Amino acid sequence: MPANLTEADAANELMRLARAIAHHDRLYHADDAPEISDAEYDALVRRNAELEAAFPHLVRPDSPSRQVGHEAAASPLAKVRHAVRMMSLDNAFAADEVEEFVARVRRFLALPPEAEVAMTAEDKIDGLSCSLTYEGGTLVRAATRGDGEVGEDVTANAAMIPDIPQRLHGPGVPELFEIRGEVYMEKQAFAALNAAQEKVGGKIFATPRNAAAGSLRQKDASVTGTRVLRFLAHGWGATSAVPEETQFAMMQRIAAWGVPVSPQLVRCTQVSQLLAHYQAIAAQRAGLPYDIDGVVYKVDRLDWQARLGFVAKAPRWGLAHKFPAERAETTLERIDIQVGRTGKLTPVGRLSGVLVGGVTVFNVTLHNRDEIARLGLREGDRIVLQRAGDVIPQVVDNLTRDADRAPYRFPDRCPECDSEAVAEEGEVDVRCTGGLICPAQRFERLRHFVSRPALDIEGLGEKTIAEFLALGWLDRGPADIFRLRRHRADLVGREGWQDKSVDNLLAAIEAKRAPDAARLLFGLGIRHVGAVTARDLMKRLVTLQALRETAERAHAGDAEALAELTGIEGVGPVVVEALGDFFHEAHNRASWDDLLSEVAPPDYVVASTASAVTGKTVVFTGALETMSRDEAKAQAERLGARAAGTVSAKTDLVVAGPGAGSKLKKAADLGIEVIDEAAWAAIVAAAG
Repeated sequence: MPANLTEADAANELMRLARAIAHHDRLYHADDAPEISDAEYDALVRRNAELEAAFPHLVRPDSPSRQVGHEAAASPLAKVRHAVRMMSLDNAFAADEVEEFVARVRRFLALPPEAEVAMTAEDKIDGLSCSLTYEGGTLVRAATRGDGEVGEDVTANAAMIPDIPQRLHGPGVPELFEIRGEVYMEKQAFAALNAAQEKVGGKIFATPRNAAAGSLRQKDASVTGTRVLRFLAHGWGATSAVPEETQFAMMQRIAAWGVPVSPQLVRCTQVSQLLAHYQAIAAQRAGLPYDIDGVVYKVDRLDWQARLGFVAKAPRWGLAHKFPAERAETTLERIDIQVGRTGKLTPVGRLSGVLVGGVTVFNVTLHNRDEIARLGLREGDRIVLQRAGDVIPQVVDNLTRDADRAPYRFPDRCPECDSEAVAEEGEVDVRCTGGLICPAQRFERLRHFVSRPALDIEGLGEKTIAEFLALGWLDRGPADIFRLRRHRADLVGREGWQDKSVDNLLAAIEAKRAPDAARLLFGLGIRHVGAVTARDLMKRLVTLQALRETAERAHAGDAEALAELTGIEGVGPVVVEALGDFFHEAHNRASWDDLLSEVAPPDYVVASTASAVTGKTVVFTGALETMSRDEAKAQAERLGARAAGTVSAKTDLVVAGPGAGSKLKKAADLGIEVIDEAAWAAIVAAAG
């Protein structure tokens, strides 16, 4: 981490990383069409984690560290809500990170130095995550991971995969058991499929993983039946019983029931054994019949797994040890500038296609003008590409940097609307100043406004928005959506539009006249205000009018308003500045007023929960005897509480163990409730 990295630089880079990673998540999980290698993707995630560790107060609500996969893509397949969330795994790339992972487990569980920490280790299949739910031993549902909460129903398609039994056989099959694993395509089958597709002019798949995903998610299961797909189990989800006490024994039990597990699965009791197995699998990688991108380690004892629990998107008891990135040389043919929803000008390198890590790469993001300058990039340069983590491509070297050619000139005008393009003070990103007059921003802002996390207006997809923009029906911004009823007569009879489809669209729009205030705020696309931040703001301020007034006062230097906003969990100076800048612009205020003349969001109401400490701030002090401090904080967060490190007037509860000192005294002075560790355990038990 550069010593001179400022907070503003870090906030801006975290914003760029969040958007880039979300973009590539969508391409990988929803579209089955990644642009970059696993190694490049992992490099982005790794950089995000480094910045968040250095600047924890800048962690964004839309941070990749809080996301799993991507929302299930629009498709004819029915949606399935997972009974137990399907998580991803944190990554490691070096031996010392694996050693730290094991040490972290020891610290969290407060284990003595002599305690054995057994782990399982197995190859990480590069496939499509899939869950198989068995009831009474019979397969009743198969689903993709999707965003971890909701996936797609692929039951009929999974029935076409020979490795997936319709019934589990053997002793001790629970009444309900959900097996989780990877659907994959072997390299030989992948080559044969692409050869067959080429003969008939069909889609050519970039990787075996893409081929497996596309084959499993077919609307017609008979198409899936023509593809040679395989399945390997690596764990489980919802279950009425867990008949074994360890990960290794459970995987052996699953294999005994007739579901394949990795032949590379072993149990290790030393870090040196884990690393030796990693090296052994790496040596076999090229000769394996399927693609892998690393080795997965899991704590063997299931009771320890339960205690370790989860962070935002991954278990504390698991780790993916990834293989190094692959590299290749190619030519940077040209640099195109794309204008995003917020006006950011993003340079994209167009390449001579090159195979890197099994994927042919034609495009690579160049991030910003500083990155172009750092690498000395110009059109025509020979460059070195790396697919970080075998997913996202990135330029790592310029082989012709010293060639006698003029440097690339980053544009100072927007290529879409010719408005001035500038970088704000302390930022590296160059942005168009055209706002809603810029065609690129207008389209993207409207698309964001009607998207599922925002207003979620069914029927207003990209094609429809583009059509209405071309007709001049949405020129004034989001409020024009609620005036589309004026154009009903003009719309009926246009290609693809009949009375019923028009009425359905207008009904969907009318249904959003009283939208959720947090969704509306998020939909406006204010910089740094993601879905979670919007909810946090509305929980505290309740009405949009109060939000605007507070933001405007803070922007004008009102200390009380500034304290009100920064006192909200997850809201820092960057968010406050973004809100103030938004309302400072006359065209934004006009758009806001215009929109609120068409919609009337009710006061924001926070749903109640069953936990006795939900929404409260808890401080742990003194020596905890039955758990580590990290485990206690994790319990508080699972119950919806905030675990703080210091006692203040905002503290609701103090849990005190032996040796509690100044914090206990301060709690007494402030009249804050104090309980012991046993009372805390009772609260945890009561919450279930």
